[in-house]
Amino acid sequence: MTLTRKDFPSGFQFGAATAAYQIEGSGFGGAGPSHWDSFAATPGNVVRAETGAVACDHYHRFNEDFDLLQQGNFDAYRFSTSWSRVLPEGRGTVNQEGLDYYDRLTDALLERGLKPYQTLYHWEMPAALSDLGGWTNPDVHNWFGDYTEIIDARIGDRMEGIATINEPWCTAYLSHFLGIHAPGLRDIRATARAMHHVMKAHGEAMTRLRAKGRKNLGIALNFEYANPASNSAQDLAAAATEDAIYNRWFIEAMTKGTYPKEALEGFEPHMPKGWQDDLKTHIHQPLDWLGVNYYTRKNHAHDEQASAWPATRPVQGHRETTQMGWEVYPEGLHHFLTRMKNDYVGDLPIYVTENGMAWEDRVKDGSVNDPERIAFIQRHLGAMKQAIDDGVNLNGFFYWSLLDNYEWAEGYDKRFGIVHVDFETLERTPKASYEMLKQALKRT
Repeated sequence: MTLTRKDFPSGFQFGAATAAYQIEGSGFGGAGPSHWDSFAATPGNVVRAETGAVACDHYHRFNEDFDLLQQGNFDAYRFSTSWSRVLPEGRGTVNQEGLDYYDRLTDALLERGLKPYQTLYHWEMPAALSDLGGWTNPDVHNWFGDYTEIIDARIGDRMEGIATINEPWCTAYLSHFLGIHAPGLRDIRATARAMHHVMKAHGEAMTRLRAKGRKNLGIALNFEYANPASNSAQDLAAAATEDAIYNRWFIEAMTKGTYPKEALEGFEPHMPKGWQDDLKTHIHQPLDWLGVNYYTRKNHAHDEQASAWPATRPVQGHRETTQMGWEVYPEGLHHFLTRMKNDYVGDLPIYVTENGMAWEDRVKDGSVNDPERIAFIQRHLGAMKQAIDDGVNLNGFFYWSLLDNYEWAEGYDKRFGIVHVDFETLERTPKASYEMLKQALKRT
């Protein structure tokens, strides 16, 4: 069964999502360097040391890309604004060319009847601020608040929704503990501080935008189903620890003003001074909507060889996997949507702000056939519909991603798009999955 627009409530918004560094081309328009540029230039961090300097050249081609959205019968577009493009040094002198670009981009969306959803931070810390410790610096929330006010003054009044941070787990844990993303640290003290400061920055942005009268504010959190590798007490504890770090830390801070004890077991000795007060003064405040990013599950076991917390290890599962090696587990999306409603946000509007899959797509005879992605989308639409039927106030879905793009440490190898991009010629070729959605989203 192919689900279509008719299977979802009236007003449900279908969109696609992107991020600035992954598509725009950071080498254009006066953007300053970010910590991704220096991370990628360090041998061994990124496939072929590739960067986002050109990416998809969306900076010059956004009209072409937005035509694809409009022709595909989409309602909305989720994008991020680049801190480095707006403030090349992270603070101080504003790059007017960057603000003009986002002004043109916003107008181009509205001219096509597409609703703009902005994300203020999608992993682009200006290099000058990274030099000062980035997310580990106790002043980072003020830097972020200043940037927020500058970009909001230019385009905020035209945004359908504004998210503060995209995937704070990646911003803090993946980047400071696992070392897989910029700045590439493996330091528990840095991680604990980044895990807290990113939430404090979220709160600072919320406070400043509320003062301007904004009533469309949220955040995009990523969730990954933490499955115990067995029913042993040790494996159950390992999954609970990973669930606390990945899935509970951020949502509990915002909605309950607490951090989960299983995560504090490792982080508390390294937390910044006054963190308990920050939860009350900055972080625990109402949202207008919640964004849920979901891709996969992971199986966790106790690591008997570990010499330090968290003493967990991933275990290969039995499900089919994507090009990223991620298990396809749509049941997890239903789990998190209902969990958010039941445990954290009640009837607050929820959006699936990212869901998608990477596959080794190739152009053949002028087209790209991707039945695996079509099946993936339909199965996850089914999970969303089931969640709505179960009482979740789900208001929309943004496929990740509109375009094949710079996939961070994976360079240009992994393709998530419903539109194929030839990274030599930058030619766009809509895939079969795009055509499926175009048909499914027809308005009658």
